[in-house]
Amino acid sequence: MSRVGKLPINIPSGVKINFNDGIVVVKGPLGELSQVIDSEFILNITDNTLVVERPSEQKQHKALHGLYRALINNMVVGVSTGFTLKQEVVGVGYKAETVGQLLNMTLGYSHEIIFEMPKEVTATAVTERRANPIITLTSIDKQLLGQVAAKIRSLRKPEPYKGKGIKFVGEKLRKKAGKSASAK
Repeated sequence: MSRVGKLPINIPSGVKINFNDGIVVVKGPLGELSQVIDSEFILNITDNTLVVERPSEQKQHKALHGLYRALINNMVVGVSTGFTLKQEVVGVGYKAETVGQLLNMTLGYSHEIIFEMPKEVTATAVTERRANPIITLTSIDKQLLGQVAAKIRSLRKPEPYKGKGIKFVGEKLRKKAGKSASAK
């Protein structure tokens, strides 16, 4: 049995879960999320816990068991508390600022980069004196949040010599030594 799939999901107060025709809809104080799953899977809701049960021991059902449980758990956590990711813009002259749903960045190219956020994701950019700008992304959809953060990071990946670029806060970068002076 799947170690992840057999874990129960705790349902906080104020969160409602509906499962009809293979569509799971989770409503909570922060919003509503839906996910399509295989209609053969069984969702047992008792008290304030939900257990995902697979219909058979087929390889396909075993493969999807843990995935569906994790997706539903992320939806429950998202509509109750939400998700936050922080990215740091490292480099001399690198800037980031937000205007509504637009993220305006200066990343050392000949032009500014304007990144439009999806409506489900909100971004704030904070630049303190003598510190690198921090981009904070918040959303109720963990999957979309990760995709947006990866896209922003891909605009200027951290380079291995000085570490300039966009990185996640707390991320450890492996730096290379670079050229050494020749000894004559």
